[in-house]
Amino acid sequence: MVTRYGHPIRCARQYRGYTRVATQRRLNLPIDFKTTSLLHHTSETFANTEGLPSEGPSKRLNLFQTVNEALPSALRTDRKVLCFGEDVAFGGVFRCTTRLQAEFGSDRVFNTPLTEQGIVGAAIGMAAEGRKPVVEIQFADYVFPAFDQIINEASKFRYREGLTGRVGHSALYHSQSPERLFCHVPGMRVVVPHSPSQAKGLLLSSILESQDPVVFLEPKVLYRAAAEEVPEAAYTLPLSKAEVLRPGADLTIISYGRPLYTCQAAIEAAEREVSGLNIELIDLRTVYPWDRQTVVDSRPRSFFHLQALVKRIAGWSTHTGLSWEKYTLPDVTRMFCSPQLLYDYASNSLILLSRGI
Repeated sequence: MVTRYGHPIRCARQYRGYTRVATQRRLNLPIDFKTTSLLHHTSETFANTEGLPSEGPSKRLNLFQTVNEALPSALRTDRKVLCFGEDVAFGGVFRCTTRLQAEFGSDRVFNTPLTEQGIVGAAIGMAAEGRKPVVEIQFADYVFPAFDQIINEASKFRYREGLTGRVGHSALYHSQSPERLFCHVPGMRVVVPHSPSQAKGLLLSSILESQDPVVFLEPKVLYRAAAEEVPEAAYTLPLSKAEVLRPGADLTIISYGRPLYTCQAAIEAAEREVSGLNIELIDLRTVYPWDRQTVVDSRPRSFFHLQALVKRIAGWSTHTGLSWEKYTLPDVTRMFCSPQLLYDYASNSLILLSRGI
């Protein structure tokens, strides 16, 4: 019997040789912030957190109060700091900017129109000129109109210097993999084909059959490079259904889009190098929601039968400068030199190669 919302839970399960005795539990109880060990209820525990001053006076504050205390501290410390955005002049709906304008004046603390992209864009321009703007969006749900400014401008600004500054081919603005952002949004599907025949079937399925909105991402490099025989008749391919491109018994590699060709080349090289090595290659096709069942069925190499850790091979966590693009993207060498790929294949490993666009 399992009941939710703080009611008794009675269960017994066996896991890794241990048996848990059925007991009565009340799990979904309200969090008691007055007693939780995640908060400092006395200054004596400051020493347990690196960076906190362990000497001197302290006082009990909630999160809003500490924000309201830190902002004026920054404004007093550096005159380059200014604070503006939605309702900051009167303190904001959460009162985090209370009394700031009264102390620092309307030149440094002021309201703006309710235009999130304009607020963030203005802050980026000010920061470029040496100011230190702190901008208030108020509700996290309102930040999406500013995503272009945040992702395409603010996050890249310091990378647009020196060797990464002259964008002429792809680089900062044309070498991104935005599927990673869309893949965290419930209610939509994210599709990435790796071939012309897939593109036709998946696109028709997205348009004609899907009840959900679909983000259909087309790898630019394959527009002209990948050509194959494609049925002339109209057809659809199922969404959220992966395709096993080549079966294998020792190792499973999962990827999508353009990197599948890198995987294929690495597999061929590895199987020439290691006698008897047999690698399975799975194309997700729909990267969200992805086909878990096909991955689980890739036995005995699936998550429930692994004898080695899953290895993820992807682009480095940096923006793609034009001069360094070839060093950022996963290549055959990185796949081929993976220790799990060459030496631990008998351990039933699983490798994921991402960076699909």
